[in-house]
Amino acid sequence: MDSKIIVTGANGFIGSVIVWELNKKGFTNIIAVDSVPLSERNLLKNLQFNQFLSHTELRPFLQKLGKGDVSWVIHMGACSSTTEKNWDFLYENNTLYTQKIFELAEEMGFDVIYASSAATYGAGENGFDDTTDANILKPLNLYGDSKVLFDRWVKTAQTLPKHWYGLKFFNVYGPMEYHKDSMASVVFKSFHSIKSTGKMKLFRSHNPDYKDGEQLRDFVYVKDVSRWIVELMEKKPENGIYNMGFGKARTWIDLVSSVFKSLNLPNQIDWMEVPADIRNQYQYFTEAKMNRWLAQKMSPPQWSIEDGVKDYVQNYLNTSDPYLNSKKGK
Repeated sequence: MDSKIIVTGANGFIGSVIVWELNKKGFTNIIAVDSVPLSERNLLKNLQFNQFLSHTELRPFLQKLGKGDVSWVIHMGACSSTTEKNWDFLYENNTLYTQKIFELAEEMGFDVIYASSAATYGAGENGFDDTTDANILKPLNLYGDSKVLFDRWVKTAQTLPKHWYGLKFFNVYGPMEYHKDSMASVVFKSFHSIKSTGKMKLFRSHNPDYKDGEQLRDFVYVKDVSRWIVELMEKKPENGIYNMGFGKARTWIDLVSSVFKSLNLPNQIDWMEVPADIRNQYQYFTEAKMNRWLAQKMSPPQWSIEDGVKDYVQNYLNTSDPYLNSKKGK
């Protein structure tokens, strides 16, 4: 536990929960990195870490350290907006930045876990299998393009860390997403809509194969994700890219009904049209294939949407303090 663990995107959703998970395991020698300063947003206020760096300071910081001073870089930092249109910005921050971390990793002897994305699967015409060749995947947006480009690069790179893992997150929800506005989960949005109006709006289906609200997604609770990341560090399975999903698709109605139930309220769902500008890109089914993960003897998910939503709503969203700490939940 003496060597440093660096978490990028630490002042964001998944990154801050990873810091929390590391703290639970006794790790406090953590360098937190983010483009958003703590003066602007501080998701780390109840957590333990040694130093906070801007994302532009990370590379010079690493170059000053000795080989072996850092054990892991958990690289969650990225522009995660699926509607971002500035390709140069996405390429620099999501593709090239990750390449630079990998190049330093081999030189300095640290291992890397990085965030890929389920957005790399596009419309799902090639399935949602983490063994699929990244070269045939066709993302539906520039964000997905920036992620799949790195997945292609890492498969052909000449020098790599001893241990490296790319993680394709599906529909992650849970504590610490409070700042995400339009990118926040439907659980978060449902909670606030139900508390203020007693109702929640969901998209109608424009596909005759799916009834309204029965579009399917793979929902995964952030506490499964953070636990899995520490498990990767401990077990060190085969290098490569892994899906991070529950492995079983559920409907939007299932998800929202769990929020109503957690608030002890009856379902009240209104319907709205999918906006015309995204209708052709709307996904009706996603489901992470978890076979490779489980074949490596890694643990299965522990949080069904019923249990995950209940924990999130009752122990976090419905409390006075929205910041995650180790005494809440399990």
